[in-house]
Amino acid sequence: MSQPHSAAPAPTPTTDAAVATVARRRDWWRDAVIYQVYPRSFADSNGDGMGDLEGIRSRLPYLRDLGVDAVWLSPFYASPQADAGYDVADYRAVDPMFGNLLDADALIRDAHALGLRIIVDLVPNHSSDQHEWFKRALAEGPGSPSRDRYHFRPGKGKNGELPPNDWESIFGGPAWTRVTEPDGTPASGTCTSSRPSSPTSTGSTRRSATSSAPSCGSGSTWAWTASVSTSPTAW
Repeated sequence: MSQPHSAAPAPTPTTDAAVATVARRRDWWRDAVIYQVYPRSFADSNGDGMGDLEGIRSRLPYLRDLGVDAVWLSPFYASPQADAGYDVADYRAVDPMFGNLLDADALIRDAHALGLRIIVDLVPNHSSDQHEWFKRALAEGPGSPSRDRYHFRPGKGKNGELPPNDWESIFGGPAWTRVTEPDGTPASGTCTSSRPSSPTSTGSTRRSATSSAPSCGSGSTWAWTASVSTSPTAW
């Protein structure tokens, strides 16, 4: 049975020498040994059959002894997990299956204490269709500032029933998914380069994604879901 994650235990004290080692030069990555970790399959700390942040933390000395300089963590943000966590629903939260923010803090502190860097896999190109921004974009409709965060384009055909163009998803099929307006009528589509559940952000959103983030069209709307989906492309 899955056990809830408890507050992370006290991290290893960070030494000045370790901090100095981690921060010694800006181009450290040129010759660094970087070890990628998929949180769900690396180390399980509580016996629920799913890897987690506390499990990764427990293996940091092992990674240090391997000669690793940095640990690259695949996404562990809150997500419906339609695309292995790359469909992010909340960039500011840890998915409960992996732990909590205290676990993340402890992992980073212990890594630094061992002279290791932590690289997190940020995904600003697209979000989950469950992200609050995308939900708001659908609710507020065409012309709203929220729509400017994602790619919405008018469809072709007499009633906009056809995709805006012939772009394809990297997983096959159209890159466009037809969405529904707040009143329930078929609308424009969102563009997605891979999965319908992952609407693609606009360039303006990606540039601001580290602080808040994705331009929009009008008419019978199609959305470009650049990379995250739970079902085949549809409209």
